[in-house]
Amino acid sequence: MPFGRQSAAVEWLVAGLGNPGQKYANTRHNMGFLTVDLLAEDAGVKLNKIKFKSAYNILPFAGAKCLVMKPQTYMNLSGEAVREAAQFYKIPADRVLVIYDDVSLPVGKLRVRPSGSAGGHNGIKNIIAHLGTQDFPRIKIGTGAPGEGEDMIGWVIGEPSQKEKALLLECFRQAIQAAECVIRYGCQKAMNDFN
Repeated sequence: MPFGRQSAAVEWLVAGLGNPGQKYANTRHNMGFLTVDLLAEDAGVKLNKIKFKSAYNILPFAGAKCLVMKPQTYMNLSGEAVREAAQFYKIPADRVLVIYDDVSLPVGKLRVRPSGSAGGHNGIKNIIAHLGTQDFPRIKIGTGAPGEGEDMIGWVIGEPSQKEKALLLECFRQAIQAAECVIRYGCQKAMNDFN
């Protein structure tokens, strides 16, 4: 092979959403980051390459060559990183799998969707704007919603309780299994198995 080019192109992009920096590391808004970190750890890889405005690595996952990324743009601009990587590797939107937090789901509840609106999530809204479509699969991780009169921003950038963390860790494991199912067998099977 000339100049040692890689044998196969990247087939899937798996983006975990969150905010960079220690201040946000374990907050509700970082469920996507925490999930893809665990996915990479299971594969014995670190997401420590820097390109496409993200921390990423390319690894075998679910029988495919996947670029697993954590956009470093802050949540509201996640689409910039996702679009750059998808364009570079010519990955179609239906092979861009996004994992993120959802306040409309109870803590630790998982939801797989093949497409849909942003549902008020600014990271998803920005990805839709940059990809030019809402037809990309996603896995939502429930963080629950703030109580009556509580501030939404304070809630999403707040840390879950110890009890919630135990539920969420189990949910990250399920999200990784769901991601594997989406990539291997498609969204419909993952929805049947995990929703």
